[in-house]
Amino acid sequence: MNIGDCFDSALRSISSNKLRSVLTMLGVVIGVGSVIAMIGIGEGTKQKSLSELEILGSNRITVMPNWGRGRGGMGGNDTSPLRMEDVEKLKARVPLIKNITGVVSTRFSGQSTVKFGSYSKRTGISGAEPQIRFIENATRMHSGGWYDENSEALMERKCVLGYSVYDELFHGENAVGATVKIGSQNFEVMGVVDYKGGTGFNNPDDQVYVPLSTAQNRLTGMKDRINYITMQMSSSDVLKVAQADVEDVLNENRKNASGEALFRVFNQAESLQQIETQSFLLSMLLAGIASVSLLVGGIGIMNIMLVSVTERTREIGLRKALGAHRNTILTQFLLESVVMCVLGGLIGIVLGSGSVSLVATLLMVPAVVNATAVAWAFGFSSVVGVVFGLYPAIRASNLLPIEALRYE
Repeated sequence: MNIGDCFDSALRSISSNKLRSVLTMLGVVIGVGSVIAMIGIGEGTKQKSLSELEILGSNRITVMPNWGRGRGGMGGNDTSPLRMEDVEKLKARVPLIKNITGVVSTRFSGQSTVKFGSYSKRTGISGAEPQIRFIENATRMHSGGWYDENSEALMERKCVLGYSVYDELFHGENAVGATVKIGSQNFEVMGVVDYKGGTGFNNPDDQVYVPLSTAQNRLTGMKDRINYITMQMSSSDVLKVAQADVEDVLNENRKNASGEALFRVFNQAESLQQIETQSFLLSMLLAGIASVSLLVGGIGIMNIMLVSVTERTREIGLRKALGAHRNTILTQFLLESVVMCVLGGLIGIVLGSGSVSLVATLLMVPAVVNATAVAWAFGFSSVVGVVFGLYPAIRASNLLPIEALRYE
C-alpha cells in the first residue's frame, strides 16, 4: 500500500462509523472554534477601545485631581486643587503644548437636564475654552460652528451640542440658532458636532459644550476653579517629555502638607499601551482556556483509536500475513487520527468565524477573525492528531500476525 491507499483506507474507516467519528471530532471542533472565537472577540474589544481613545482626541494629556489626597473630593468644591492659574502657568511654561483648556464638567456632580420644546435629555455639560474642539478632535461639524473667544470673554450663553443630544432634542431638524434650556437658563445653539460613536463616561456624542467662563460663573459657581485640565501636544512622540514638564510645573504649588501631589497626570500613549497589554493578556488567557478543549478532544481521539485497533486486530493480522509492512500499518492508523483532527479543525474554523461575527454583533464590537489565531488553532489540531494518534498506530503496527489472527 502506498500513501494514497493508506489515506483511502483511513477515509473508509472513518465513514464506516459516522456517528462515532463525528462525536470523536467534536472535541477538536469545539477547541478550534473556541480559540478562534475567544481571540477574535478579544481583538475586537481591543480595537473598539483604541478607536474610542482616538475619538476622544490624539496626543492628549489630562490632569485630574488626585482624589483622596486633598479635602476636596471630586474636584468640584472650594478645596479643588486645580485652578485657572494652573492652566496659565502650563500655557506659559510648557512649549510643547499646542492647545490647552481647563474644563468644568457637571458629570462630577451629576448630569444636567437640557430641554427643547417638549423634549428633554439628561446629559453632561462641559465648560471649556473654544480650543476644546481641537483637543477632543471635534472639528467636524454636522451643522453650524463653535463659540469663539469673544463668547468666552463675555460669558455668553452659547452652546454646541453633541450628536446624540441633538438627535434626541431636535430629531433631525435644524438646531443652529435655536434656544435650549440648560437647567433654568436659556442657551443659543451655535452648532452640532458630527457623530463620533463614542461611549462611556466622557462620550463626546452625549455632551453639551459651553464657554468655560459661562460654566464657571453662570452654571456651577466654581469661579476660577476647574474639574480637570486637558491639553493637546504637538506630537505623540513628545508625550512623555511633555508629561514630565507638566508635572514639574504643577508640583511647585499643588502638594498637600505631607508633600504628596494633589493631581494626577495621564497621557494617551500610556492608555493605549495599557489597553494593548490588557487585551493581549486577556486573549492569551481565553485562548489557553479554549485550548483545553483541544487537549480533551485529542484524548478522545486516542481512546477511540485504541478501541479501533482492538476491533480490527484480526484485520491487522491478515494484512501483515499478506505482506503489509509495519510502517504501512502505522501510517494507516496515524492518518485516520490526523484526518479526523484536520476535518474537525476545518469545521471548527467555520464555526469559530461565525461565532465571532455573532458575538461581536451582540457586544457591539468589531468582528475580527485573526488569521494568526486561525493558523495556530488549525496547526495545533493537526499536531494533536499526530501526538494522540501515534501511540494507537504504534500499537497496531507492533501486533504479531499469528497473535492477531488468533485474536477473538
